[in-house]
Amino acid sequence: MRKYINMNADWLFTKPENESIAVNVPHTWNNLDGQDGGDDYWRGTCTYEKRFAAPERGADERVFLEFKGVNSSCKVILNGVEVASHDGGYSTFRAEITEQIQEENTLILEVDNSKTEKVYPQTADFTFYGGIYRDVNLVIVPEKHFDLSFYGAPGIKVDATVVGSDGTVAVTGYANGGEIAVEIYDGDTLVAEGKSGETLTVANAKLWDGIKAPNLYKAVAKLYEGGELLDEVSANFGFRTYAIDTKKGFILNGRPYPLRGVCRHQDRKAIGNAITRAEHEEDMQLILETGANTVRLAHYQHDDYFYDLCDKYGLVVWAEIPYISRHMPEANENTVSQMKELIYQQYNHASIVCWGVSNEITMFHRHTKDMLAQHKILNDLCHEIDPARFTVLACYAMCAPFNRVGKITDAVSWNLYLGWYVPGLFLNKVWYWFYRLLNGKRVFGMSEYGAEGMPNLHAVKPKRGDNTEEYQFIYHEYMLKFFEKHPEFWATHLWNCFDFAADARDQGGEPGMNHKGLITFDRKIKKDSFYLYKAYWSEDPFVHLCGKRFVNRTGNKLEITVCSNQPEVEVLVNGKSLGTKKGSKVFRFTTTMEAKNEIEVRAGALTDAGTVIKVEKPDPAYILKKTNTKNWQK
Repeated sequence: MRKYINMNADWLFTKPENESIAVNVPHTWNNLDGQDGGDDYWRGTCTYEKRFAAPERGADERVFLEFKGVNSSCKVILNGVEVASHDGGYSTFRAEITEQIQEENTLILEVDNSKTEKVYPQTADFTFYGGIYRDVNLVIVPEKHFDLSFYGAPGIKVDATVVGSDGTVAVTGYANGGEIAVEIYDGDTLVAEGKSGETLTVANAKLWDGIKAPNLYKAVAKLYEGGELLDEVSANFGFRTYAIDTKKGFILNGRPYPLRGVCRHQDRKAIGNAITRAEHEEDMQLILETGANTVRLAHYQHDDYFYDLCDKYGLVVWAEIPYISRHMPEANENTVSQMKELIYQQYNHASIVCWGVSNEITMFHRHTKDMLAQHKILNDLCHEIDPARFTVLACYAMCAPFNRVGKITDAVSWNLYLGWYVPGLFLNKVWYWFYRLLNGKRVFGMSEYGAEGMPNLHAVKPKRGDNTEEYQFIYHEYMLKFFEKHPEFWATHLWNCFDFAADARDQGGEPGMNHKGLITFDRKIKKDSFYLYKAYWSEDPFVHLCGKRFVNRTGNKLEITVCSNQPEVEVLVNGKSLGTKKGSKVFRFTTTMEAKNEIEVRAGALTDAGTVIKVEKPDPAYILKKTNTKNWQK
C-alpha cells in the first residue's frame, strides 16, 4: 500500500548574495517585499536544500517526490542528478526518484520566479510570490500502482450522472498493471461496487445541491494482483446536473440557481501565498458568512484542499489558469500544460462547473491572431478532456462587446468597474443593454466588479475615487440592486472577498495593495460592504450598524445606515428611539446631531452599537492623502 511522508520541515534556503537560512515549507521569499509597493519585489532564482535518509521500503517499491506548488519554475536535483523540471507555479507535479535515491540524500530545488516570456503569469494585478509554498511529500508505492506521473493527477477519474432518481457513476482507474475494483460509499455505507470503467448505479442518489445540501459520495479504487491488495486511491464526488441559459441563467438540478458570490486570492499579510489549511478554512468560513453560493478561484489553480472545502460546503466553483492580461506567443505551450494540469488534477470535484480559459487577455491588444487561435485550442482542449463542463472567460472591461475573443467559450463574463475606474454607476445598465442588443444569444455574467474601500477613510459626502468605506458601500448597493433585476446573469463574482497584495499598486494610502476586498488583508476587519452582502445573501439573522469607524463627523444632521436581513429595525440615539422601520436589507434613519451620539440598533433580540462625535472640521485622518495613485497597468 502507498505511504506518504511529509517533507515540509528542515530546508536550507539560499537567496543569491545572502547567507543560507533554515526554513520550513510552505515558504516564500516575497512575503514582505511583495506587499510593500514599488513593484520592486525580488524576482530570480533561489535554492532550497534538504538532506534526508532513505525511507524504509520494500525491494520492489517505487519512490516519488510530490510538490503541491512551487512558484514559478523549478529544477529538482537529487544527489547531483536533475530528476524533474516544471513550469507553472500553482499545480502539483511529481518526480520518480527510485533509481536515484541513496541511503543519505541531498535534494536541491532551484526555484525561479524571474520575468520570462515562456511561463504565465507575467503581467497581472497581483504579486507572483517565489518559493515552495505548498506541501512536499515522499510517496512510496508498490511496483504496480495507480499512476503518479500523468500531469500530477490523482490516478482516478470519476464520471457521475443523474438518471431519474438514481445516479450512475463510472470510475476509471489508471494503473501500470493488475486489476482495479471499485467501491462507492455514502458515508460509511457501501452502495455500489464493480470494476474500473463499469457504469454503476446508485439508487435514489442524493444530489450535490449547492450550499443547502452538498451531498458527497466517495469512490474507492483498489488495485489487486492475484488477490493481493497493492494500492488504493479515493476521491469524493457528487451527483448533480447543471446548465446555463440566456434567459434563466445558471440552472442547478433543474431549477434556476443564480450564482452570486466572490472572487478569491490566496495570499495573506506577511505570509504571502505560503498558507496552511488553517488559513484556507478561515477563508471558507468568511466566504460562507457572506451568504455567497459561488466562488471564482482567481487567477490560477488553488490548493487541492480549498477545492475539497468547496465540495464540502456547496460553493459552485469557477476554476481557471493564469492565462492573463498579456498574450505571450512563446508561452502558448505553457497555457496548454497548465490547463491539462488543472483539469486532470481537479476533475473529480463536484463543486467545479466550468473551466476558465483566460482573464483580461485583450488588455494590451498584441498578437491578436495568435491569441484568438490559442483560445480556440484551449477551448477545444477543455471539451476534449471534459465534455461535461462548460468553458468561460473573463473579458477586460475595455474589450468591446463585439470582440471575437468573447465569442469563443461557451459562456462569457465581464470585468466591469463602471462607477469606479470611470464615473457613472448607471453605465452598468447601459453597457448591459448594449451587450444584449449585440449578443442576445450569449449567456452573460459579471466576473469582476468592485471599488476600493479603506476602513480608515470616511466622508459625509463620499465620492468616486476617495477610497472611503462609504463610497464602496454606495457602489455595492447599486450593483446588488442591479443584479436583483437581472437573475438571468449566469453568475456574478465580486472582486474581491479579501484585500490582496499587488506590489505595483499605490492606491488608498497603502502601497502594494488592492483594497477592493470586503475584508482586510489580515482578515481582521469586515468592512461595511461585507454586511451589505450578508443582508442580501445570508439567512443567518444579524443586524449591523454601519459607520462605526466613522466616529468624528461634521454637520447638524446625523444619518444612520443599518444592514440587516430582518424585516424590522429600530434605532436609538442616546437612549431615545427614532422609531422602527420595516424594510429590506438597508435601513436609513436621520436625526439631529448632538455633541455625542450613542447609537444602538435593534432587530428583535439582535443588537449593535456605536458612537459618533460631532466636530467642527473634517477629521484629516479620514481623508486620503495625495499619492501618485499608481495603477499596476501603468
